[in-house]
Amino acid sequence: MSDLTVSNGTLALAFILVLIALYIGYQEKLKFNKEILIGVVRAIVQLAIVGYVLKFVIHANEIWLTLACFAIIVINAGWNAGKRGNGIPKAIPISLFAIAVDTITTVAILVATGSIKFIPAQIVPFTGMVASNIMVAIGLCFRNMKQTFADRHQQILEKLALGANIKLASIDILRESIRSGVQPTIDSIKTMGLVSLPGMMSGLIFAGVDPVKAIKYQIMICFMLLESTSLGSIISCYLAYKQFYNQQKQLNDELIS
Repeated sequence: MSDLTVSNGTLALAFILVLIALYIGYQEKLKFNKEILIGVVRAIVQLAIVGYVLKFVIHANEIWLTLACFAIIVINAGWNAGKRGNGIPKAIPISLFAIAVDTITTVAILVATGSIKFIPAQIVPFTGMVASNIMVAIGLCFRNMKQTFADRHQQILEKLALGANIKLASIDILRESIRSGVQPTIDSIKTMGLVSLPGMMSGLIFAGVDPVKAIKYQIMICFMLLESTSLGSIISCYLAYKQFYNQQKQLNDELIS
């Protein structure tokens, strides 16, 4: 649909919906108006900047610019995922490593199989899609891991006292943390097509692509997201759990107090 446009007037009318949410929040004293306003302003500024940058990068069609965008997305995702593991030593390097390995692997497979081309118009959106989902999964893993280590402090000490190594003492926490990272992706895929029409498929249909072809692309995205969130969660959890122990293989009480 080449004539599909969104005017400034349309955006202004859509903003009325935000004002309604703000009004309800004020009347009900929900105390989220500040967060909504900050979120709206940040979204407008960030998306405007990204839009103009992407326009330049896509028109330039240079490999080094494509790789630069790839690196920026991965580094930013790793940084934000690491911050969600506040209190876990080396959380940022761990999340950055997991996201970098996972994103490179996933995008490389898609390019190698011919599913996407190595051009900025396709590499940048797919990289953002993969990295953002891994970022959320790792954030959930870190949060669950830290809380569960605190809750099961005594249980872990007992396992260590009975001669278990740190992996055996932590294996239940590892499994639960990995599941917590992957579960949202699994839940969203279960309802895909019945409750939600995913962004990739909807965007392709809007662009005039045959719905059957759009569905095939969306199925590929489902496989990609399942693989990436699973691998990212596994890598980050298996690197992060060791940070809860000191060099003598003892539980670090300072991290879970």
